Amino acid sequence: MELRDYVRILHRNWVLILACTLLGVAAAAAYSLVVTPKYVATTELYVSVRAGDSAATGDLVQGTNFARQAVTSYVDVVDSAIVLDRVVEELGLEATSGELSASVEASSPLNTVLIDIAVTDSDPEQAAEIANSIGSNFADVVVNDLEKPEGDAASLVKIETIQPAVVPEKPSSPNVPLNLALGGLVGLALGIGIAVLRTVLDTRIHSLHDIEQVTDKPLLGGIALDPDATKRPLIVHADPRNPRAESFRSLRTNLQFVNVEGGGARSFVITSAGPGEGKSTTAANLAISLAETGARVALIDGDLRLPKLADYLGIEGAVGLTDVLIGRAELADVLQKWGRGQLYVLPAGRIPPNPSELLGSAAMDRLLTTLSERVDYVLIDAPPVLVVTDAAVVSKLAGGAILIAASGSTRKPQLGAAVRTLEAIGSRLLGVVVTMLPTKGPDSYGYGEYTYAMTHEIEAAPYSERNRGRGE
Repeated sequence: MELRDYVRILHRNWVLILACTLLGVAAAAAYSLVVTPKYVATTELYVSVRAGDSAATGDLVQGTNFARQAVTSYVDVVDSAIVLDRVVEELGLEATSGELSASVEASSPLNTVLIDIAVTDSDPEQAAEIANSIGSNFADVVVNDLEKPEGDAASLVKIETIQPAVVPEKPSSPNVPLNLALGGLVGLALGIGIAVLRTVLDTRIHSLHDIEQVTDKPLLGGIALDPDATKRPLIVHADPRNPRAESFRSLRTNLQFVNVEGGGARSFVITSAGPGEGKSTTAANLAISLAETGARVALIDGDLRLPKLADYLGIEGAVGLTDVLIGRAELADVLQKWGRGQLYVLPAGRIPPNPSELLGSAAMDRLLTTLSERVDYVLIDAPPVLVVTDAAVVSKLAGGAILIAASGSTRKPQLGAAVRTLEAIGSRLLGVVVTMLPTKGPDSYGYGEYTYAMTHEIEAAPYSERNRGRGE
């Protein structure tokens, strides 16, 4: 994935990431409140080797070197049983020497004769008492037991306390600021991980980048989501200034630059991978927007299984395409003019038992040829490609197919299967139109480089002027 993909992931899942971060901070705060505070008391000892009054400088150096070597062994003696048993007895502790050793830590700075003893306990006063007791008993064990020569001679090793332990005022743990910071970082990492995982596992179409992963066909346009689309499907006619209406005009402009092989009228089959992706409303609004430019447009309801255009446009749909194909009616008798422009609608008519055969028949071919001689654009609303074969059949007779994909609904495998189905039969897929794009967020039609609903200067000129010199 590229940097822009990660930015989109963060933008799309910022609520989840923020919630995980706050949850991590809350968990760290709860842990800090529940855990028992621990206090650390430290004492420092100095180890030396005594020399006689007449000792030479070399003897002093030798004694110091001996002390430096000895402290490495003395460190291990600090938390041994021989020392801690005395501490337990002296302070009357309930813990054993083995249990006490877990809270004792001894160390020696490199190349020194110092020994640092740290004791951790939930009681600050007891921590200081234990540290001082360990220091004094350790010195006694080493000097009078371990390093005492035979006979009445005094030990040459001397251990003195140079920094006695004091009662600590603040607990060493829990470190609340550090715990909160770590909790926030863990929550943030968890939130980002979940967001990336959701994106990887999500196979739905959301943006141009998702379509590029499925097909190399161009994106012809993007249609904004309208929650009231079922109440006013013809948004170009009902509310021309609506951003969604403008996105249909953008689609119209892009469609006018599609170079359909063969010249003449441009006939397009508008279909989708599955149902409920907005193909019928796209076909109707696109036809109206084309007619607004002065173009002659024929809109055919080729969905002979579930026709909708007659209801959307408010026309009589009892007689239509099926009647023309079986010779029961003439095209001129059932083709209905709609609106103030030159938009002519051919409803589906009665639902036949054999839609695929009718749409792929020679009669359908002659019908499209006749319309192509009379109009500038022929739009055919066809059923979903993956549901029935109707769209694939009729697309072979038209100049090309336009595939509709609904943002947040259509899945990449479905879109890929629809593309392969159309290409397998030799149909020319002209491009993809994304519908139901959110109006806000990283998947909106106006986010970053995914700006679909753009106006074009070429639309300022009437259709007749733009096509002057083409013989139309």
